[in-house]
Order: sequence, then structure tokens, then C-alpha cells
Amino acid sequence: MDYVNPKEVLQNMIEGGQAKAELTAGELLVRGALGGAILACATTLAFTASAQTQIPVAGAVLFPVGFIMIVLLGLELVTGSFALIPLAVLEKRTSLSRMLRNYLWVIIGHLIGCLAYAGLDALVLTKMGHDMSSPVIQSIISASESKTTAYKSLGGSGLELVFVKAILCNWMVTLGVVMAMTSKSTLGKIAAMSLPIITFFAQGFEHAVVNMFVIPAGMMLGAHVSMGDWWLWNQLPVLAGNFIGGALFTGILLYVALGRGRNKFKEAEGTLVKTELTGLKLAGTEEQA
Repeated sequence: MDYVNPKEVLQNMIEGGQAKAELTAGELLVRGALGGAILACATTLAFTASAQTQIPVAGAVLFPVGFIMIVLLGLELVTGSFALIPLAVLEKRTSLSRMLRNYLWVIIGHLIGCLAYAGLDALVLTKMGHDMSSPVIQSIISASESKTTAYKSLGGSGLELVFVKAILCNWMVTLGVVMAMTSKSTLGKIAAMSLPIITFFAQGFEHAVVNMFVIPAGMMLGAHVSMGDWWLWNQLPVLAGNFIGGALFTGILLYVALGRGRNKFKEAEGTLVKTELTGLKLAGTEEQA
């Protein structure tokens, strides 16, 4: 059987988080850039499928190909690491500073990869700037504006909305990372990880790395979106929501659900009892003296 039981999956999550935290800055940057570019390419595939078929869910069914390539090749996706590295920190397998270092370099890598692909794809879609008739162009422009200025028009409620959608998104994305660990076969991993990814994309939730491509690509193609609109009304709140969705909804809750949290509490309780007994022994020795 190629099935991996949940408790073993949890152990793999912790070890995976530790391994990611130990990568060098150069490795994180290159893996992050490749991960961002591949996910951006999968996003254009999804937009193309939806535009050609006029069936939005068609794009959601195809979008997981990018996620699958990233996971199988061992590249970096910061949204997936949001669930894994905090568990390694909790288990004292790595430090908080190493976790933040990972996130920083991978996000920079994602931006490089996504912006590079956005520039190249804009040239392809517009036929080197001579033709704006592709329906995919309008899809990207509309998505760019709906992910920024549409929230801005709602004011504070818009920020709350994008934050909640980001939490729900990365709950599913990180479940995709975890589901890939439930099988030892390539086909099993592909089938398992695809399910949560289709679920998030079909519902229009907010994914930070996808947005690092969609929003600037839309800006390049003529979307009425400013840098402030991009970062204030989407990128920053989405990164925050994605972190909570991954770290809490997937990482911590699975950690508790699968009994690891209970074991951790027992270890702490045992240490406290030993400390108290040692203190009593020392006190008794002092009294005898």
C-alpha cells in the first residue's frame, strides 16, 4: 500500500518544515522564483481555459498542474510553508528567525518569478504590443481590478473580505501540501493534492502568489490599478490571511487533532513534575544538613 497514515504525515510535515528552514538564501531565492513563475504559468492556463470554454470551473480543474509541478520538484511555495515551518518551530526543530528568513527570501523569489513571467506573457498575449484582442487579456485585467479596486470601493469591509478569503484560500492550499504526503506514489500524490487546489480556485479565494502575477500583469496590460491598490488592498492583507489559514487552520489544528499537542502538554507537565521533585529533594537535603 502507498497510503501514509495521518500521524506519519504529521511527522513528515514537521521534518519538511525543518528542512525548508535550513535551506540557504540562494536556494530559497531560486526555488521561490521558479515556484512563482510556474504558478503564474498555470494561472494563465486557467484563464485561457475559462475564456475558450466560457466555463469558469474549467480553469479551476486545470490550475492544479502548476501546484503539482512545484510540489513534485521540491520547489518553494511560501503559502505551503506557512503550515509546515511553524510546526518545526513549535517542536524546537528550528527557530523563529529561520522561519521568517525563509518567508522573506521565498517571497522575494516569488516576486521575481511572477513579474518576469508577467512581462513575457504580456508580450505573447499582445503579440509584442500589436494586438489587444485576446480574451485572456481582458480576463487578466478584470481579475486585477476585482482583486484590488473592487475591495477598495468597499472600504474597511473590503479589507475584511479579502483577509477572510485569504484565510480560506490557504486552508485549502496547505491541505493540498499535506494531502500530497498521504501517498508514496506519484499518481497518488497528484490525485490527493489536486482536490483542495481545485476547491480554492473555483471559489475565487485569494492566494498571495497567484496575485503576485495577476495584479501586476493586469497593470502591464492596462488595468486601472496603482501600486498602492495592489499592496494595501490585496497583497499585504492576503499574505497575512494566508499565513493564518496555513499556520492555524492546517498546521496547528492538525497538530492538535492528531494528538501531538496532547503529547507536548504531557511532556511539559512531566518536566514540571520532575522540577518540583528535584526542588523538594534539594530542600530536604538542606534541612538534613
